[in-house]
Amino acid sequence: MKKHLVSEDTELSEDTELSENTEHSENTMLSEDTGLTTPTIDQDRPSLPILGLHHVTAIARDPQKNVDFYAGLLGLRWVKKTVNFDDPGTYHLYYGDGEGSPGSIMTFFPWPGARLGRAGSGAVEATAFAVPLGSLGYWRQRLADHGVEGSESTRFGHELLRFRDDDGLILELVASSGVEDERPAWAGGDVPEIHAIRGFDGVTLRLADVEASRALLVDVMGFRELDRAGNRTRFETGDGGSGTWVDLLHDPSAPRALGGAGTVHHVAFRNADDPSQLEWRQFLGRHLVAPTDVKDRQYFHSIYFREPGGVLFELATDPPGFAVDEPADQLGTDLKLPAWLEPSRDRIESVLPALTLRGGREASHEVSS
Repeated sequence: MKKHLVSEDTELSEDTELSENTEHSENTMLSEDTGLTTPTIDQDRPSLPILGLHHVTAIARDPQKNVDFYAGLLGLRWVKKTVNFDDPGTYHLYYGDGEGSPGSIMTFFPWPGARLGRAGSGAVEATAFAVPLGSLGYWRQRLADHGVEGSESTRFGHELLRFRDDDGLILELVASSGVEDERPAWAGGDVPEIHAIRGFDGVTLRLADVEASRALLVDVMGFRELDRAGNRTRFETGDGGSGTWVDLLHDPSAPRALGGAGTVHHVAFRNADDPSQLEWRQFLGRHLVAPTDVKDRQYFHSIYFREPGGVLFELATDPPGFAVDEPADQLGTDLKLPAWLEPSRDRIESVLPALTLRGGREASHEVSS
């Protein structure tokens, strides 16, 4: 498999400087002999907190099946159709709520023929979406009607439905009180708005050793421990609640995860704006790791670093948002390219397969007028 199958940015592949730095930090950051105390870090903490989850990016195989599952079966809005900036012959597909809000965005690199990944430690175990209370019965039936098996359980007092996408990626729908009033849905899909997904609920990381990762979340990133049950510990950030949760699942017996289709590539957290992100980058550099330079991802700006357990983290800005290159009422309609790839548009379009939304509307490669 080509190396770009595990990274959109070559600086983020496992044999690059970023990984080498983070492997070093796994042995050093937040260790007992760093001399860093929580009060010292708190006094130096950026003025604006990490607000919650921004987006989750995963790897898939078939782009059309990916559209069918997320924009069709799950009823998410197809927010943006662009390309992997480092492999522009491959799509980068974004799905979200009706407004393309930070905290609702699930994205994919679909590489046909990609190997399947392996679940295990050092990876995202599950990505959870929030749905209104009373919606799980609807979703249980909808998934069953489409041949998707689900299992139900309760976690920290919240009922949830757990299932997999076509590549085996584990997803959860969590019944969350109040989300229908606080977070927008996409009313233009196949799912009735009363039951529609309202963004992320949280993510679960499966780790062989949770202590260093816990220290990163709490002592440095400003998360707060919220609850514990068995080998699972929940943390929240910002104002707390659905959309801000990270669960650490302690599983020392799990094999090391392998990246590939059906796995999460990285988890992104929200920075309010560019100045806040620069504060956080400087702060991380002083206390933890050497995060990447700021990357312009067209719809947000990003920095990356790897947490001690091995999961790739990103801090992404809320602005400029997905309406920066097409009207809000036409999000996801046409293929969008950054300015530096526009001269190659004809070549890029010639290798990308046409994609069709459920219901038959073909997604055009032409720019909206």
